[in-house]
Amino acid sequence: MPSFDIVSRVDMQEVDNAVNNTRKTIATRYDFRGSETSIELNRKDGVITITTEDDMKLKAVQEMLAVNFSKRKIDVKALKFGKPEATSKGHVRMTVNIKEGIEKDEAKKIVKMIKDMRLKVQPAIQDNQVRVTGKKIDDLQAVIAMLRQAELDTPLQFINMK
Repeated sequence: MPSFDIVSRVDMQEVDNAVNNTRKTIATRYDFRGSETSIELNRKDGVITITTEDDMKLKAVQEMLAVNFSKRKIDVKALKFGKPEATSKGHVRMTVNIKEGIEKDEAKKIVKMIKDMRLKVQPAIQDNQVRVTGKKIDDLQAVIAMLRQAELDTPLQFINMK
């Protein structure tokens, strides 16, 4: 029986490359010259920490990070920006979480969308992914097309088409 998996994964090497490109951009930009701006990536936890002098520079770093993510073909929806917080030196710090996996609420929403199509397919939630099985490959391809058009908060990839 044909099936495929709906997952949300991020290539951490590409994230590392995007962060490094952002660092290079910060080093060459005139408005950041002489400022104490840093961007750190914790690969294990999937967290990016931005520390800079003021809110304006923080906003600029966020935009640079989003641009570099899109250049590296990583969906910007995978970034979850936290709230800016003050540091002891009077600087501003923000943590950016990298979302991986489909959360339960989002998975239930995807299953409901698939069932509303009234096709002969069976969606099933498995940990942080959704498996869809059906008799016809055309039905599975229709589900993929519908999910690509849907406005979801999580970037989706479709793997293991069998």
